[in-house]
Amino acid sequence: MPKPQCWGGETNQPSKHVYFQQRGSSNLSLSGDSLGWDYKSKGNCSLKHRGFRLQKSNMMQSGLPAVFFFLLGLPSCLTIPIPLEDSHEFTEKDLQFAERYLRTHYDLRPNPAGIMRKSGNTVAAKLREMQAFFGLEVTGKLDEETYELMQKPRCGVPDVGEYNFFPRKLKWSKMNLTYRIMNYTSDLRHNEVDRAFKKAFKVWSDVTPLNFTRIRSGIADIMISFGTKEHGDFYPFDGPSGLLAHAFPPGPDYGGDAHFDDDEVWSDDSKGYNLFLVAAHEFGHSLGLEHSRDPGALMFPIYTYTGKTGFVLPDDDVQGIQELYGAGDKDPNPKHPKTPEKCDVELSLDAITELRGEMLVFKDRFFWRLHPQMVEAELVLLKSFWPELPNKIDAAYENPIKDLVFMFKGKKVWALNGYDIVEDFPKKIHEMGFPKEMKRIDAAVHVKDTGKTLFFTGNKYWSYDEEAEVMEAGYPRLIEEEFPGIGDKVDAVYERNGYLYFFNGPLQFEYSIWSQRIVRVLHTNSLFWC
Repeated sequence: MPKPQCWGGETNQPSKHVYFQQRGSSNLSLSGDSLGWDYKSKGNCSLKHRGFRLQKSNMMQSGLPAVFFFLLGLPSCLTIPIPLEDSHEFTEKDLQFAERYLRTHYDLRPNPAGIMRKSGNTVAAKLREMQAFFGLEVTGKLDEETYELMQKPRCGVPDVGEYNFFPRKLKWSKMNLTYRIMNYTSDLRHNEVDRAFKKAFKVWSDVTPLNFTRIRSGIADIMISFGTKEHGDFYPFDGPSGLLAHAFPPGPDYGGDAHFDDDEVWSDDSKGYNLFLVAAHEFGHSLGLEHSRDPGALMFPIYTYTGKTGFVLPDDDVQGIQELYGAGDKDPNPKHPKTPEKCDVELSLDAITELRGEMLVFKDRFFWRLHPQMVEAELVLLKSFWPELPNKIDAAYENPIKDLVFMFKGKKVWALNGYDIVEDFPKKIHEMGFPKEMKRIDAAVHVKDTGKTLFFTGNKYWSYDEEAEVMEAGYPRLIEEEFPGIGDKVDAVYERNGYLYFFNGPLQFEYSIWSQRIVRVLHTNSLFWC
């Protein structure tokens, strides 16, 4: 049986989404309902394996867009040499996993002799492709950061595919779609599963003219099932974690269907994997969206739990789906969260700190990672590193003597040792000596030479003695009096080599601790070499 092909590629639209597109006859309708006959109800497919549509092999060879390929089994030995960073050692099992990952998600294809094609389909090329997709340093070599990302739980749909196709996006040709839940996971009550799927569809209907109606019998446009391992569609799941689910784009047969790995622990909160979040992502595929490179997008391939607060579809996803179906007239959230651009001339920051030599720069739901060995700053979701932290923080600083980083949100403070939250945190900020009426910290910085930490709130600042763990007498003081020229508020601040760098809106002020004066005024985005 020939391997199913994966269609997809970038568009020149402002959204970072790629869309499912079809290669083949331009006369083939993109909607199963508008075909001369219905693949879903005729003899070319049948229902099997707890409700999954099962396609016969002659249909797999028909040229219809069988769009995804997934894990096809762990090879017994490494068939392709993988270029490695010299400083990293990986086991044979690690290398097999990496090769399988590139086969699954990046269309790595050796010829039968194991010698790579001359079309650029080499391991190094695919590693570069993956690293570029996720905003990692592009080396073409397997390093620790790349391997760690490969191990994160994710959607089973490939991130990139072939780029030779007709310039037409796969989408439904109608606005009223049906869905059917074929079976249930035992992890949740039936009504909890029903509610999660209904809520997931509403994410997309809120911003488009699409309407979704549940049916309880017959063939729906979107058939939803739970299954494990080989589950009837030729694309097996891989057990706990790894691949969580996959879905097919609009079209006949499997078109629109969504399958969830029942070896996962599904939940309606942060335990296991949140069914609503995964379903909302998969239904984006069911509607024609492929993965987004935007780490803040719902359609980003890596799973991240984003908290219990009300979910709002990010702007990148809104742009992507409206490019396919247009805008609706019932959007309850006209302001959709955008992903910050590091070179935005109006960029402002929420907080900044170092963590064991790495600089973390916080903005909204995200932070950039800056390291001396990194060529580019890496943008990641705050929740992807610390699910227990709020979606956004107000201030942060590192105490290198204690090997702790402190993060502040509202009246609470968290302590981190490395990337682990210290036991008994969060605590109230008034336990550090702040007045109980204080509602938040705007910025914080630890000055290594003095052992003091400065806290900025409004137009005032405090000085905290880290060794004695007490607030110093004589504070608060006015910011403008002690640091003239930086303004009467501070968004973020850090210290390096005897200088304090104050951030106020789109500007940063380089302040000499020794001469007690501003020596340079820079744009905030100059932090990223913009």
